[in-house]
Amino acid sequence: MSQFKPEKLSVEFRDGVTPSNPILTRHCTLTHSDITAELFLTIGLSFAYDKTNEMRDEVRGEWVSKESSILFYVYLAVDNDTNPIQAAIRDYIFRKELPLALEAIRYGDRKLFEVYPKLDNCHIIVHFIAKCPNLNKVEDYGTFSKYNTLN
Repeated sequence: MSQFKPEKLSVEFRDGVTPSNPILTRHCTLTHSDITAELFLTIGLSFAYDKTNEMRDEVRGEWVSKESSILFYVYLAVDNDTNPIQAAIRDYIFRKELPLALEAIRYGDRKLFEVYPKLDNCHIIVHFIAKCPNLNKVEDYGTFSKYNTLN
């Protein structure tokens, strides 16, 4: 896994979202540049599909209220209509880089966590979306406290 470098992260807040509000309608879209290794976090009331590309290798996340709990759902397009070998490679890369992506989201949205510290204890539920049944999974990745490494 690569090491998160805050200086490589750019954050954009879209209309209707501030660094500390809202929570439940807040959507995060994390994209990157393969060339510069820069990360781009867009936080808005919906996912920033205008920031994504045909590779669909972004990390999308949203805060969800479920059964009196707040969870952070992450969506990853694993197979992207590719062959099974490519899908397995994408799955491997997503799994390898996901901790860095979660750390970037936690850092980029740190003001939200300062205002609502209990969000650090919310579980991160990752949806690996794939047509291939053995790659189509939902997994608990722990809480954001695990990805708050720059304190």
